[in-house]
Order: sequence, then C-alpha cells, then structure tokens
Amino acid sequence: MPRNVARYVSTVTLSVLKLLATSPLETVSQDGCSRVERRATFSSADRTRFTMEQRLILVNLLIKLGVAAAVASTLVRSVEFKSLLFREDRSLKQQIYLVLWIGIPLSVAVWIRFIQKSFLAGDLSFETTILLGVIAGRFTGMLGGAFIALPALFHGEWATLPFNVLCGFIAGQLRTLAPDRDDIWSFSPFIDLSVYRMIRRNLPTPRLFDWQVMFFVTIVALRFVQTEISRFLPHATFTLEGLSPGGLNPWVWLAIYATSIIAIGTELKIWNSVRIQIKLEEQERLLLHARMEALQNQINPHFLFNTLNSVSSLVRFDPDTARELIIKLATILRRLLNSGDAFVPLREELEFIDNYLDIEVVRFGRDKLQVMKELEPASLDVMVPSMLLQPLVENSIKHGLASKIEGGSIFLRSRLTESQLIIEVEDDGVGMGSANLLEKPTGLGGTGIGLANVAERLKVLYGETARMTIDSREGKGTLIRLRLPVLQSEGSIPAVLYEERSSTRR
Repeated sequence: MPRNVARYVSTVTLSVLKLLATSPLETVSQDGCSRVERRATFSSADRTRFTMEQRLILVNLLIKLGVAAAVASTLVRSVEFKSLLFREDRSLKQQIYLVLWIGIPLSVAVWIRFIQKSFLAGDLSFETTILLGVIAGRFTGMLGGAFIALPALFHGEWATLPFNVLCGFIAGQLRTLAPDRDDIWSFSPFIDLSVYRMIRRNLPTPRLFDWQVMFFVTIVALRFVQTEISRFLPHATFTLEGLSPGGLNPWVWLAIYATSIIAIGTELKIWNSVRIQIKLEEQERLLLHARMEALQNQINPHFLFNTLNSVSSLVRFDPDTARELIIKLATILRRLLNSGDAFVPLREELEFIDNYLDIEVVRFGRDKLQVMKELEPASLDVMVPSMLLQPLVENSIKHGLASKIEGGSIFLRSRLTESQLIIEVEDDGVGMGSANLLEKPTGLGGTGIGLANVAERLKVLYGETARMTIDSREGKGTLIRLRLPVLQSEGSIPAVLYEERSSTRR
C-alpha cells in the first residue's frame, strides 16, 4: 500500500505540473513562478518518485529473501516432500508430485501479485524454476517453470512461460554436467568462496571447469536475459527493475541480481541441512545395527562356553545326561542361528529360556532348582529384545543359587501396565552382595558380562525410555526388574524406537 500512495501522490503532482506547463501563462504562473522554476519543481518531484521506487524495490528484495526461506523451511517439514526431494532417480509420477509440492505455493504467490499490487516479493518463479531444474532435471525444471508461469500467462505476461521453460531446461542440463551431486547441494551464493575452492582444487591438478562457478554464472546470465526481456517487452514479463523505467542506481541493480542468487543458495542450504541430518541419522541407524550385532555375538559365545562346561562335567559319569544336554544345546543354537531379528515376542523368549533352564535343571538337579512362572497372557505378545532374559536367569543361577547348598527357586513374572511391559527375574539365593549391586542413581550398569550386556542393549535400543533395576539383599535373594516400552510390531529394530530418538522425521 505505501507504493500505491507514493504513485498516487507523484501522479497528482505530475498532473498539476502538466497543467501548469500548458497554461496560457507561459512565462509567469499565477504565483509568479517562471517557466524555469516550474521545470526545477518538476525535476525535483521526478527525483523524489525515482528514489521512493528504488527504496520500495530494496524493501521487496528483503521480503523476497524472507519468503524464499519461509517456503523452503515449511516444505521440508513434510515427510512426503523430503522423500521426493532427497532422491537421485524419480519416476514420472514422482517428478509431477515434486512440481506440485513446490509449484502450488509459488503459483499462488504469483497470482497474489496481480491481486494485491503492493505485494511483489512473492514472485519467485525464476529462482524456483532454476532450483527444480538443477535438483530434479530438465523435465521437472521445464514442467515446474511452465506451471508457475500459468497465473502470469493468464494476466497477459506471455513471455514468462517460455522464459521459465528455457531456464528449467538450462538448469537441468547443468545438473547433468555436475561431476558430484554434492556440488549442487553445497552451492554457495558467495562467489568468492567458490572461486577460492576452485583455485585450491586446481593447484594440485588443474581443472578448467568448476560446476559451482558455472552455476553462479548461469544464474546471472539468465537473470540478465530476463532483465532485457522486460526492457524490450515491458508488459510481457515481470521484473522488479521494470518498476523504475527511468533507470536504477547501480547498487540497486547489484542488489536485485544478488537477491536471486542468495534466494537460490538459501533454499539449497536449508534443504541441504535437513539432507545432512537425515544422512547422519541413517549412519546412526547403521551404527545401532552394528552395535546390536556385536552385543548379540558377545552373548552367544558366553552362553555357549558356560553350557559346554556343564556338558564336560557330565560326560564321564553320566553320558546319557550329557547327550540330553547336547540335544538341548543343539536346539538352542539352531534357534540362534535361524533368527536374525533383534526383537522377538516375549513368548518366544520364554520358550528359549525353557530350553536353557532344562539344561540347568539337569546340571543342578531337579530337587535343587525350581522354576516358577507368573505370566500375564496379554504380555506374551509384546516384542522384547532377543536373548534378553537368558543373561538375567544365568546371573540368578550363577550368583544366587550356585553357592546355596540346598538350592532354590527362580521366579519369572511379566505384566502389562498402560504404557510399559514389566518383566521380573527373581531368585531366593544368597544375594549378590553390596559390592556387586548394579543399580546406579541415573542409569543402568553392570559388572558381569551378562548384566552389562543387557544394560548396554537397553541403552542402545530404548535410550532413556527403558529402565533396569536390581534389588539384592544379602542371604535373601535378588530381584531384577525391567521396564520396557510396549511394542507390538515385528522386525529387527522397530521403526517407532528409532523415530522417538530421531530429531528428523522421514
């Protein structure tokens, strides 16, 4: 609206001056002013109009940068948009979807420019067409440029559509020349940095072509072509410099060109920061799998070593029992080898524990090792980490019951609360002693390989959402309680856990 007011004031002033200039009193006006004074007054009003328009152009340039950053930041919040943006190969359907995602808000902005004459900064058709071409290729750039130009075409700016198509084609062609796709995402609007990087890369091995410098030159060249079109065909396309037909200050010209370059660079920087974050989280996911495999591989040899010790102690004086142990061990190992999942239903984990306890019952004697189960049926379908309970049961037997002459009992309990699965492994043995207590005030801990492994796995998988507590009383036994988030889906590592720990949704 300030621009309309300025135009209205200047139009009225020029009309008055024109009337005075065509007045019969050619030499002296009614207030005694000479023709020279009237010309001086005209020149002053014209300069005022010229200065105000340039100030409005600078204001619109600042708003334009804000609009570009806001649109880029808003779009990249969408999971679907990110899946379309951060991929190298796109089907025809995906290219059309990408054009619609970016083109619809920018087309609306162009349409608003015609409705609200004071809002000119929302027209980012040139910059968006360049972005679509350089990110997604020639077809996407041409299609996006044509789509964004439709409102301008309907309002008489017919040269905008072919020019946008040309920009999309050239930007897409430039994409094919990029030796590395990271050069596109790391484009900087500061040409001095690009030139500096080019010089440093050319010092050891000279190379004439630098993609980022070529991209910079292409933006400037296409922007110059747009300026020339608006100069020769004022109503065929829209440019901010066309608002001042009397000429612009060189610094304003520089600001106009710099704004187009910075707008493109800003959107690329915003999207690239999210792209880098997604890559970092993907590396974190791979590291999570690697750590889980390492912990799983640590458990299996540890368990196998202890079981083989039990077999070796029986093979001489009780070969039948040793053979039974070997069969049980083969069943356990077959299950371990055939299962590559990090998570299994609690029911399967308890079946595995049954086989393990069968081995331990044979080893200790049925009269010295009793197993009691108190399992809530609804809890049996909840997903838990594979091989989670075996180290806990082994710890109860080794540290709680092995040194107890009369033996004892192990209690396995599970129940569901509103948002947690609670699993308890308790024994009535001799206790672990104050030196072996593993509970720490702010986290998980462990001294033996079994309990330390369980604590580490819970940290890796659940972060702060899981908790393991140990309550051991001298001479009365030990209670290990696990509080885990409720998971109902199967898979190696459920996505819900990773998403809870991720700062970027995908």
